[in-house]
This record gives sequence, C-alpha cells and structure tokens, in this order.
Amino acid sequence: MSHHRNAKLGLAGGHALVSAIAGGMTLRAAAAAFSVSPATAHRWWRRWVEAGEEARGTLSCLFDRSSRPHRSPRQLAPELEEAICECRRRTGWGPRLVAGATGFAHSTVWKVLKRSGLSRPLKERRQPANSYEWPCPGDLLHMDTSRYARFLRPGHRVTGDRAQFLRGRSKKTLIGYDFARAVVDNHSRLAYVELHPDEKAATLTGFAERALAFFAEHGIVCQRLMTDNGWIYVRNRSLRELLARHGIRHLTTEAYRPRTNGKVERFHQTMAREWAYRLAYRSSRHRNTALPHWLDHYNRQRPHSSLGDRPPISRVHNVHG
Repeated sequence: MSHHRNAKLGLAGGHALVSAIAGGMTLRAAAAAFSVSPATAHRWWRRWVEAGEEARGTLSCLFDRSSRPHRSPRQLAPELEEAICECRRRTGWGPRLVAGATGFAHSTVWKVLKRSGLSRPLKERRQPANSYEWPCPGDLLHMDTSRYARFLRPGHRVTGDRAQFLRGRSKKTLIGYDFARAVVDNHSRLAYVELHPDEKAATLTGFAERALAFFAEHGIVCQRLMTDNGWIYVRNRSLRELLARHGIRHLTTEAYRPRTNGKVERFHQTMAREWAYRLAYRSSRHRNTALPHWLDHYNRQRPHSSLGDRPPISRVHNVHG
C-alpha cells in the first residue's frame, strides 16, 4: 500500500485518530492531538463511520485513495486522443511536431502521450546473449588488436590535469602508438600478448606464429582462429599460408557484431583497466615493461569469474613446469 508524499498520518495513525474520536474525543481535540487539521480529522472519521464491518476489520476504509478527480469534463474525447497517438506511432515525432500536425496545444499533446505511455520511444529489444564455450583448449582461439598512445610523461587521463594537456599538445608530443595484439583461448582464457610498433601484415604473421608456439608449449594445439574482417586478417597471404601449414581453420566474425569475438574484446577491456591505466607510469616505456608481469599474473594467479574464480592456467591440460 502506498501513501501520499505529504500525508501526516499513515494507516496506524489514521486508525488511532478514529479510535480516539470513537472513545469520546471531539474532532477538534483529536485533530490537535494528532497534528492534523479538523477537516482531515472529519474526513477520516466520516470514512470510518460510513464503512461496513468488513472494511473496518481490514482497515481498508483508511487506505489512501487516488487524488485523481472522478470526472474531467475538459479532457479530450477518446477519438481525439487516439488521433494524437496514431500520429505519434506513424511518424515518431515529438509533442511539438505532433501538436503542429494535429492542431492541439503542445501541453495537451504531451499529457495525452504521457497517459498513453507514448511520451518516450519504445526501446529496442535487447538481443539474447549468445555466449558459447568450446569443450577443449585449442578448439578456438580469438585474435584482436588494440592500440595505446605512446607518451613521455603521464597524461591527463592519469593526472586529471586537462589544462596542462591542452597547453602542451602539439605535433611534437604525438609520438605514435603501440599496438597490443592478443590471442585468447576460448575454453581456458589463456592469453598471449605482444606490443608492436606497426600494423604490417608481416608483423601480424610473425606474432601469430609465436602465439601458436606459446600455446603449443602448454599442450594446446589450435584448430580454429577467429578474427574480425579487417584487411590485415582476411587479405594477409602470409597469415593464410601459416594457418594452412598448421591445419587451422580461419573464422571471421559477422559484420558489425564484435561480440562474436567477445572473449578477446573483453580481455582487451580487462588489460586496459588493470595494466594500461591502473598505474601512473612515468612513460609508455615503463608501461610496456610492466606488461609481461601483468600477463603472467593474469594467466597464472588472477581469479577469472567465468572459470569459477580460478586462473586460466587451471583449465590447461598437461601444464608444463
């Protein structure tokens, strides 16, 4: 049961008020005792007297009633309200444009749309999650790239001093990017990461070869590799030859659906939050030096929520060392 925001008496207070009046206290004295106006005391007492035995027993006669009037003679006719709603559904316009098209006042259109639940456009229904996990390590590897700006001193994202950033911003301070390439195993979440100065096809192929060797050292033989549809992945002849030599099937994500490659996308978020931006590094060189230590912690010690709070290495078969 809800009460009006400014109500001084709740259900227990209203029952105590009518009980005091029934015991012989006058309406004015009861109103003063319960800090309400005589009109309020009279209204509660009249509801109590006019109620039946069942309503008194359940105290339903003392429930707060709606403040909405019983009749609204100036309210629009239902067919006129339906014309406003139909214009809204057909065009998707806001109250002002609907008012101009239908000839009603803006305030009237706004109230009609609010009563009909059309004051806001309907939210798109979220697509169901399509989380999946292959049964064995190596069944599917996810590959993706993220870039991090190089810097000679901590920037405004860490220091919070954006004014200093704007004063010192110039072409001389822009020293390029480091490209963090990552491969994550679908089943175990074991990850391999390298930082590269460019996005050349040969660099990517060399990284993929070293990543396959890393997983092979842990007893994981890759069968499939998933990437997005970037040119460096789908038009890279050296990468295609490398995958063919190892008997690996190359899968690509559906266009505009990066969540298909969601495990490596989520890994990049974790890496950015816990490694790249967690500490105030003195320079990008110090940040890059810390990556191997964080990656080893991620693979061997950090609890992973989707693995039952165990590290990725716990799901790797034939762990060496």
